[in-house]
Amino acid sequence: MLAWQQQLKIIERGVAEIVPVEDLVAKLKRSEQTGKPLVVKLGLDPTAPDIHLGHTVVLHKMRQFQDLGHDTVLLIGDYTTKVGDPTGRSETRKRLSDEEIKANARTYERQAFKVLDPARTRLRFNSEWLSPLTFADVLELTAKSTVARMLERDDFARRFRDQIPISIHEFLYPLMQGYDSVALAADVELGGTDQKFNLLMGRNLQREYGQEPQVALTVPILEGLDGVQKMSKSLGNYIGIDEPPREMYGKTMSLADGLMVRYFELVTGVPLDEVREIERGLREGTLHPRDVKMRLAREITGAYHGPEAAREAEEEFVRVFRQHEVPDEMTDHRVAPSQLEGGRLYLPRLLVEAGAVASSGEARRLIRQGGVRVDGRKLGEEELALVPADGMIVKAGKRTFIRLRLD
Repeated sequence: MLAWQQQLKIIERGVAEIVPVEDLVAKLKRSEQTGKPLVVKLGLDPTAPDIHLGHTVVLHKMRQFQDLGHDTVLLIGDYTTKVGDPTGRSETRKRLSDEEIKANARTYERQAFKVLDPARTRLRFNSEWLSPLTFADVLELTAKSTVARMLERDDFARRFRDQIPISIHEFLYPLMQGYDSVALAADVELGGTDQKFNLLMGRNLQREYGQEPQVALTVPILEGLDGVQKMSKSLGNYIGIDEPPREMYGKTMSLADGLMVRYFELVTGVPLDEVREIERGLREGTLHPRDVKMRLAREITGAYHGPEAAREAEEEFVRVFRQHEVPDEMTDHRVAPSQLEGGRLYLPRLLVEAGAVASSGEARRLIRQGGVRVDGRKLGEEELALVPADGMIVKAGKRTFIRLRLD
């Protein structure tokens, strides 16, 4: 185990806040002296089937604790998901079925181990201790906090002020997450900055139950590819860690230049000293932003698919987007006679069916903005239909190629 000063330097990389830092120092010193690792907890609620790059910021932080020799617990919140984390919500979350939760949990587990070391991860489910609680146990737990304390949360306070309903079960969520820390006797809990209230609830409950309070360590919320809003699948500004290498590389290349250093620091393993050199090179003009972004795309793609796949994705990106060629592999879309009207194919419907866009309205906007080409020709604003030919290539946006196959 490294000396506590060296550990602290590694842990502080890309951290938003450590509450309180003096407690972490004391715990690291004691761990170094006794040889007993810290119990580091990270809870994930399987509310959706996929993990994107934004989720990996905190996973990378946990991996650092693993590499330092600490006892890391990946907690799957199969029971808390039944309630739904109200953090950042303007309304009550939709309740998921047990089947949805189990399916999402399996996916989370598999994807999380693309960052974490399975051999050094304790996997736990909070239904182990939350499910057996009696109503008397729940009453005892609720007595540990107050309504006034709950309303200190910005999202609860805002909903209360705007007369948006807050269900009683939503008040239970921070208590349930805090009780997880009691059950695990956690020394450190990790989470995004939006989780600070819940993490501090864990400190309070541990104190109430006679345990040494955990340290709350928060990491930044990663901005999406648009450089404005947080990475989100619903906003379409995300990089999924299960996406094919070509898609992952291409999406990274569309990242706003101003976010490159932040991505290097938060979602890659590039040493921090090297990240600072990259930052200085960009600032002083000795490094070209394009070359830096290609390095970033290689790092991210290689982390999830291996260096060879990253190299191939880069070669294809250069060929397609810098030399304006078409990719070797693309989606084949079958066109049946029943899909034609007067011998013409309605393009918005094609783009939706091929998965290039989410809706016909989005397809029409893309065409109007000049974002659709057919065999290299940019379509006009009102060109919503075409006479298809076998092998015709439709390009939608920057990265989607569709080859038509006529039945």
